[in-house]
Amino acid sequence: MSVSTVAAAQSVCSDSSGALPVLGRDVTVPLVTGGEVTYAALDYAASAPALQRVWDDVAAYAPYYGSVHRGAGYLSQLSTDLFENARRTVAEFLDCREDDQVVFTRSTTDSLNLLAAALPADCQVFVFETEHHASLLPWQDARVTYLDAPRSPREAVETLERALADRDPYGPALVCVTGASNVTGELWPVRELAAAAHAHGARIVLDAAQLAPHHPVSVADLDVDWVAFSGHKLYAPFGTGVLAGRADWLRAAEPYLAGGGASRKVSRREDGGVDVEWHDSAARHEAGSPNVIGAYAVASACKALSEAGFDTLVAREQHLVRTVRDGLADVPEVRFLSLFGDDAPRVGVLSFVVEGWNSSHFAAALSAEYGIGVRDGLFCAHPLLRTLLGSDPQAQGECGSPEAEPGEKSLNAIRVSFGAGTPDEHVERFVRAVKELVTDGAKWNYRTQDGRCVPDTSA
Repeated sequence: MSVSTVAAAQSVCSDSSGALPVLGRDVTVPLVTGGEVTYAALDYAASAPALQRVWDDVAAYAPYYGSVHRGAGYLSQLSTDLFENARRTVAEFLDCREDDQVVFTRSTTDSLNLLAAALPADCQVFVFETEHHASLLPWQDARVTYLDAPRSPREAVETLERALADRDPYGPALVCVTGASNVTGELWPVRELAAAAHAHGARIVLDAAQLAPHHPVSVADLDVDWVAFSGHKLYAPFGTGVLAGRADWLRAAEPYLAGGGASRKVSRREDGGVDVEWHDSAARHEAGSPNVIGAYAVASACKALSEAGFDTLVAREQHLVRTVRDGLADVPEVRFLSLFGDDAPRVGVLSFVVEGWNSSHFAAALSAEYGIGVRDGLFCAHPLLRTLLGSDPQAQGECGSPEAEPGEKSLNAIRVSFGAGTPDEHVERFVRAVKELVTDGAKWNYRTQDGRCVPDTSA
């Protein structure tokens, strides 16, 4: 049996609305007002549901699972081929350069922390305050310049150019930038930022966690040095991430984790110590037994999205964005958050506040009374949300945790996000629910419990 026959590739068939089949699409949830409804999962920006195709591929492979790279048995050899083929599939999905490496990690956060650990000495890092904490925080052991939030793509490029030109001393530098905001969904001028970085002798890493599930990402075309993304946002169900890009800094760095798999040769010295020769390949930073099933799931998702066609996926997602924006355009109480303006290109991620509502209260009512799952809070992008909300940078507020009782003002927003598996009906139900809540109010009483707004069932 070959790798190609472990799981017979299935066609990626959409439903009547154009949505790709995902797990959980028929799950029903209870309503606090009585009865049940099909759950509308509109929190794709946190974790997207697994594609049915991915789940089926993984289930077909699972009986053949074996440890990779060092096993002589048939299943180990089969799993090794599958694992390395997954690496090649991801490289093709990202349009990597011939000598780029693809390293499997646990997540985008893990990928960027790996790169942070591989920075050359005296490297300066430049990062906008608009980043998700996964790409904002890993660089604290380096010399970091945090850039203010720009209000246009052009301002973003100009801000970066000034910062790079003024750096002192002139040495190795890295720019970290998101491809699409996890708060506003807005697309960033990655190609232009990469050109600015390279013109000033810097490298650039792209946080594609929110971009890769929605748009094609070409390392070669964007001319970025590294790309990081997470499988759980790319319709894969397991804890796997990717760091793909230039190999030199990774080869020069000490292994991210020391252990088996990362080492090529280990020997005792006469003085009793240990000498280690580390791999130069991606294995250098993949110590331990790798998550073979997770890597295969990511590769399966890459194939599924490529076969579905990003042109089709993007067009349909923009239809859903318009459904939300147009549907709520006549509701003045709803204010969408944006850096670059309402007409800026974006993926299927929209954040907003509702006048007169605590955001956590509003999100709780959407869930309890309409079966709609969204997210409220600061979305692990605290500086950006505080800028967008016009709040004091020192004001209190935590990720997903309300700081006020229902009905009181809170330092939070509401985020609705969707993607390839979202049926039209879910987005249409969301629009109707927002209008009803704004017009008629909640049908139930709510209270704060353990930092969350929940229906009050004590009566």
